[in-house]
Amino acid sequence: MGRPNSQNSLEKSNVACEESVAPPGYTEGGNNNIGRLSPERRIIVERSLKRKLDARCGLFVLIYIMNYLDRNNIGAARLKGLQADLSLNDTQYATCLSILYVGYILMQVPSNIFINRIQRPSIYIAAVMLLWGLISTLTGVVKDFHGMVVIRFILGFVEAAFLPGALLILSKWYTRRELTYRNAILFCGNLISNAFSALIGAGVLSNMQGTLGHSAWRWLFWIEGAGTMLVAISAAFILPDLPTNTRGFTQEELTVAQLRMTEDVGEEDVDDSNQGVFAGLIMVLKDPIVYVMMLTFTAYVVGLSFNAFFPSLTQTLGLSYVPTLLMSSPPWVFACLFSLFNAWHSDRTQEKFWHIVGPICVGLVGFVISMATLNHAARYIALFLQASSYAGFIVFYSWISSSFPRPPAKRAVALAMINAFSQLGNVAGSYVWDLKEDGYRKSYGIVTAMFGVAIFGCWVIRMMLVNKNKNLDREEAVSWGAQPEAVAGSTAAGLGASESKSAQSSGFRYLI
Repeated sequence: MGRPNSQNSLEKSNVACEESVAPPGYTEGGNNNIGRLSPERRIIVERSLKRKLDARCGLFVLIYIMNYLDRNNIGAARLKGLQADLSLNDTQYATCLSILYVGYILMQVPSNIFINRIQRPSIYIAAVMLLWGLISTLTGVVKDFHGMVVIRFILGFVEAAFLPGALLILSKWYTRRELTYRNAILFCGNLISNAFSALIGAGVLSNMQGTLGHSAWRWLFWIEGAGTMLVAISAAFILPDLPTNTRGFTQEELTVAQLRMTEDVGEEDVDDSNQGVFAGLIMVLKDPIVYVMMLTFTAYVVGLSFNAFFPSLTQTLGLSYVPTLLMSSPPWVFACLFSLFNAWHSDRTQEKFWHIVGPICVGLVGFVISMATLNHAARYIALFLQASSYAGFIVFYSWISSSFPRPPAKRAVALAMINAFSQLGNVAGSYVWDLKEDGYRKSYGIVTAMFGVAIFGCWVIRMMLVNKNKNLDREEAVSWGAQPEAVAGSTAAGLGASESKSAQSSGFRYLI
């Protein structure tokens, strides 16, 4: 696997402190000079920083829970009459699912370009959340297919800002040795929402039918949308902004936060002051690994499309609607725990490929079981295995961040573009599960093939990063002045001259 950054260890961080490796604004001998921090003081400040940061970023988990509740509660509502009340056939229902991702795709890149250039991303995230909560609430007043399509499109358009924005904010605070586990905690909001949406759905759908003359599925949208708006208000005050300006941290903590990111890759996590608005987009479009990641991630997302139909898949166990919703929860709780362990181990070993491919293989076993038998016990176990495949999905996001470490403008666009393109997988996946015969056997065959494509794509990405690391190895063995051809070699391998030079000086290697 790729060697971790040679300055990631605590000992080398302390050496960096003593050598006065400081962010801009700190001068040698000044009262606030971070270089004058003793190693012991550095440890204390860094622990305090991470404790506060973890607590505040924990709100991202709740936001993600609400994000997925508002997006996926249509699956639970379907079981209690939404499709019948709106006179939707199966194709129209699938269109209502997929149209959300059209808006989602269109907005992600522009939103992340914007969020990378503003000083208070917490305010932006909170405002977006308030708006999507309102839109979700309005879903409860929809009367027909056309109204549902319009609402779902707008919901996806607004929700698009959250996930790539949250991933970008986390990548501005956490080093590569910390990011995968923090991403996993964030994505537990996704997994937990799958569990809690079933529990909340069971409670609302079984007790609210006919209340004030409205169907229970309408109450589901109203209640969950109101909860989202309530959380949005708190987000403006709790979420962190940037390591340079976040309120609630001491100056020492903010300085150490900036220093940690500089040590991690070998250069500051800032964009060139002369860089244009679309500079990050141009850099991403020129990088071939972006396109491989886009295709690979899209295949992965198609394979994970069972998520939106999980209550329907659970219903193949022969249960009524409330037991179906209740039995849908345990697989996602298990998947959350498995994902946390997988991410922790990925950070500990600084390895990505097997921590993605391994969970995919676990999911493949679940698919094969579901295709091979209609036995209820076996199929329920298979649901646990299928849900566990999300663990690799989480690690893939941190692989994106670590593969485009600098400048942040490029990382912001790469995260958004790869994630946005992958939503085409959700659009396609909305139609995969129309094949209900034999317990969705044909549908399982399609997602099995997509997981195979994802494994192959991950192998290609790994080989590309190995090639980049070999070029960095060669550059470290020669002097830049004596061997200018090294620059040409690294550029041919996909490394820009400035990117390669900074990587050489820091001991940076891509994680594989």
